[in-house]
Amino acid sequence: MKRSVVLCAVAALVLVASGCSKNNGGENSIHGKIGGNIIVLTNRTDIVDTKLQEYKEAFEEKYPGTSVEFEAITDYEGTVRTRMGTQEYGDVLCRPNIQSIDFEKYFEPLGKLEDFDKVMNFTRTSNAISYKDVVYTYPMVATVSAGIVYNKAVFEKAGVGVPRNTQEFYEAMQKIKDKTDAVPVFMNYPSGWTLNQWEGGLLSASGDPEYKRKIIHEDSPFVPGDGHYELYKMMYEVVKRGLCEKDLLASEWEQSKQDLADGKIGCMVLGSWAIQQVKDLAARPETIGYMPFPFEINGKKYAEAQLDMPLCINKYSKNKATAYAWIKFMSDDTDWVQYTESIPVKKGEPYPAVLDSFGEMGVQYIESAPAEPQYEGVYDKIDKESEIGFWNDPEKKRIIDAAMGTTKETFDDIMADWNKRWAKTRAEYLN
Repeated sequence: MKRSVVLCAVAALVLVASGCSKNNGGENSIHGKIGGNIIVLTNRTDIVDTKLQEYKEAFEEKYPGTSVEFEAITDYEGTVRTRMGTQEYGDVLCRPNIQSIDFEKYFEPLGKLEDFDKVMNFTRTSNAISYKDVVYTYPMVATVSAGIVYNKAVFEKAGVGVPRNTQEFYEAMQKIKDKTDAVPVFMNYPSGWTLNQWEGGLLSASGDPEYKRKIIHEDSPFVPGDGHYELYKMMYEVVKRGLCEKDLLASEWEQSKQDLADGKIGCMVLGSWAIQQVKDLAARPETIGYMPFPFEINGKKYAEAQLDMPLCINKYSKNKATAYAWIKFMSDDTDWVQYTESIPVKKGEPYPAVLDSFGEMGVQYIESAPAEPQYEGVYDKIDKESEIGFWNDPEKKRIIDAAMGTTKETFDDIMADWNKRWAKTRAEYLN
């Protein structure tokens, strides 16, 4: 099961798709007759036979003649992205990590961005729902893009509190290592996608909503003080200092959640979507907490709130009307937001209590500013063509390999290489 709290089904919002046309000018087909079978791809292997069955039964009761089939996928990201090379990737799916410039290749248009903006927050965040003002991925819930899920009992045993900065963090993790049997920070290296969770801490490390707007105009952004530099320097230091699992090559995502719940792990870097999943496994759910990244910028702390795996309709689906009805049902008629303790996307609704510690530390929630119209998609293109891959795992594994000493590179060697590749690719688009 992968990174999201979103089943591929969720949230508390009214769908505002209205009269959106496909790129060829023809009307989309999400408002037709509701009936027949749909396949819903889900990463929630843990609740596919329980909570999701409740929703399935309620949907089929509301719409007689319909049938919902779940396809639960453990390696959701890798499997679904591979299947998207065909036309067979379900009827409804959680959006995997693909760039907005590719939305129209895979997903049915759902409406106009200006209409979604009227009733929803987070529609223009870094993981945007639209391309050229056409919405292709439906906002379900929002999460803190990344923070640290931790076991309060482990922290108490070690005599440490929530650290405000990286130095306090390293000191706290060392105390956990010295005074408890728990692994201070669990990296989950083999899973790959778990390392990508660190990227969600970018705005925590930079404190600048316009970070992405700015670096497309810079040849050497990855230097001390830069958001990416400081974020991945923390990843490097955790491994270099031995504050993670001893055998980085042996881990398994589902087991790591249980170990965190049981106090065998001190903390893991994850989006807030993971909180409830760990709580569900804990004998005492109240021992599971969530804290912000240990970065301070001029004495202030920041966290990015953004959408978590919005829902999409496969553009090749033969039953788009029922697929649309499923999304609308999940947003209007279920308790998914409350069940997952997610941040509602609907304007005016309260944040969950599990994020109280963020308030206590004075964390400011910020959103990544959308690209300026003339530069839409440029950041993603440079990232993709340079093969740095901010939301892919190879370069994160490269950093960890260097920290482990399995390669001869230093962290600054890697950052210098990133700068070189970034500058070369940037020149192709902006010079």
